[in-house]
Amino acid sequence: MSSPSAFVFDAYGTLFDVHSIAALAEELAPRQGGILSQLWRTKQLEYSWLQSLMLSPTRARDDFSALTEKALDYALSQLGIALDASGRARLLDGYRHLAPCSDAAAALEVLAPRPRWILSNGTQAMLQPLIAGSALAAHIDGVLSVDAAGIYKPSPRVYQLAVDRLGLPPRDIGFVSSNGWDATGAKAFGFTTYWINRNGLPVERHGSEPDYVLGSLGQFAALGW
Repeated sequence: MSSPSAFVFDAYGTLFDVHSIAALAEELAPRQGGILSQLWRTKQLEYSWLQSLMLSPTRARDDFSALTEKALDYALSQLGIALDASGRARLLDGYRHLAPCSDAAAALEVLAPRPRWILSNGTQAMLQPLIAGSALAAHIDGVLSVDAAGIYKPSPRVYQLAVDRLGLPPRDIGFVSSNGWDATGAKAFGFTTYWINRNGLPVERHGSEPDYVLGSLGQFAALGW
């Protein structure tokens, strides 16, 4: 398979560690930080899928910032964690300062001078400070938010944003995600897909397998670009 002409990366979980918030969560909710982080992320994704399914002419879609807040409130309630307004605000602000994954910078750097974009469920207001405050900023050429499509991944309308912006057919765009459902959606759209399967999970069964299944972005960077 020929090498893609441009690359699009998922942000949350792929380039940025969504569970780097767990240390702050543990400080605010001792002995429950890890499970709070996990449940928060699970509900955040679940809400994005449900919001896409529930779209109608009379029901607007909440953006990802709003969903992130609602998912946090659900997780706190389920776990019986009582946080004051200051603690809740610290957790939400922490989502704008997630740590980059340790193997992200090298993976992005090795692809230069090919275009390297982010395509994310996040809003521009969430993503821009996250990227600007990280070591990845120098290696990212642009950011696309699902807000421009008005729906969440894995809708084809979201993946079309990358085709329109880069001016390339889907097969010439490499799509990189650590989320199996996202890689499956991108493969169905026609991208050349790289699933970063850090947790050794089985491939999804509801669609075609990704073109590449790799254990880390380090393995991705070693593909011989």
